[in-house]
Amino acid sequence: MLPPKTHPRWRELVCGKVRVNFTLLATKFFMARVTGASKNDPSPENLARLIDEAYSFFSKNEKFALRDIEAIFGERKPPVRNLHTFDETAALIRSGRNALLAGDEALLRQLPRGNWVGGTCPYFIGEEGGTMSREKIFVTVLPDEVTAIATRFYDARELRTIAADGPDNGFTFLIIPAFAPVHQSFAENVRDYAGIFDRPLLGWIAGSALKDADRGRPLVFDGRSGESSTDHAVAVHATLRPRVVAEIGIVNLFTPDGGDSITVDKAGFSCTDACVNGVRTNLAQYLVDAKVDTRLPLVADYFDAMVNVSVRSIDATRGEVSFYAPLFPNVTYRLARPVENYEAAFSREVRRIGAVPTLAMNCILNYTYGALEGKCAGDIRCPVTFGEIAYGLLNQTLVYMVLRRV
Repeated sequence: MLPPKTHPRWRELVCGKVRVNFTLLATKFFMARVTGASKNDPSPENLARLIDEAYSFFSKNEKFALRDIEAIFGERKPPVRNLHTFDETAALIRSGRNALLAGDEALLRQLPRGNWVGGTCPYFIGEEGGTMSREKIFVTVLPDEVTAIATRFYDARELRTIAADGPDNGFTFLIIPAFAPVHQSFAENVRDYAGIFDRPLLGWIAGSALKDADRGRPLVFDGRSGESSTDHAVAVHATLRPRVVAEIGIVNLFTPDGGDSITVDKAGFSCTDACVNGVRTNLAQYLVDAKVDTRLPLVADYFDAMVNVSVRSIDATRGEVSFYAPLFPNVTYRLARPVENYEAAFSREVRRIGAVPTLAMNCILNYTYGALEGKCAGDIRCPVTFGEIAYGLLNQTLVYMVLRRV
């Protein structure tokens, strides 16, 4: 990613004050013309025009002129995950980089076609901590270890083949619009997809600002085709270099409290009756009577991997509890222990990862319940999403992926 045009080095460059041994022949010819034009007309208006021209040239040729760019500005590793302006994001797309984007619908619709997919999401954890923005886009650049990508939309029926569509060595990244039929179908049925655990699968759920929840329209985008959808998932199948593998992990701050066990008879995003300690009980009434803090999820222990199911609402009149992910039969759930300090807890747990994640996403419920506005979650910068995907749908969880050499 290039420095902004306000960077003083741009002015020095077009005025011929930067002495650099350029590598790319096109750069040499281009800079000879630009510096000559600045000498002929050093007016502020002409210098501004030449800076625009230089920025455009290096943006379009960033992949090929990287050594020249490093010679001008110093060696700079492009940020892998960060918030960027619309213009910065568009320039990155035009440079040919493979990217995953999260942002406001109005911004994503205006982006040029290119090697990207995205979804609506206005919440992020950036350099300054948690924030909401309709003016910036969260950009995750796929690293050079990704040698090829394929993108496509999936409806609920087609998603059953997603594992088979992935590369032999690589990973699949999936974005699903919240509360669409494809969201529910994926969450309830993904465990039965053929080969679903054979290849790394991760992603997130697109949504809208919480205050717009009733009228917001979650969308996903395929930048290659220029199309968007409210009722399909969009996927990137990414191929990795030989001897590089993708590893998915989660950071879950919650553990079961060791109290009552809760089981259900069938999978679903809502529940009326459940078995509490083996006794059939109306779950809504149980949670009300126990004065349960519904900011705490139900937690299941999957061989020491703690998986949350978060409470969306309790309708005591109808005797029904709604969740942000499905409960499953043959799984024992318990209420979670409270978390004292989300920021400190995330910092502690993220340090245990032992590697810099290539991809990451955190949950909107962690953001709101943990008061993460203006705060960080360890060193991880990521979109704050409406559900996380790590082989299946998760809640109140930070999901990440690291690349390892084997």
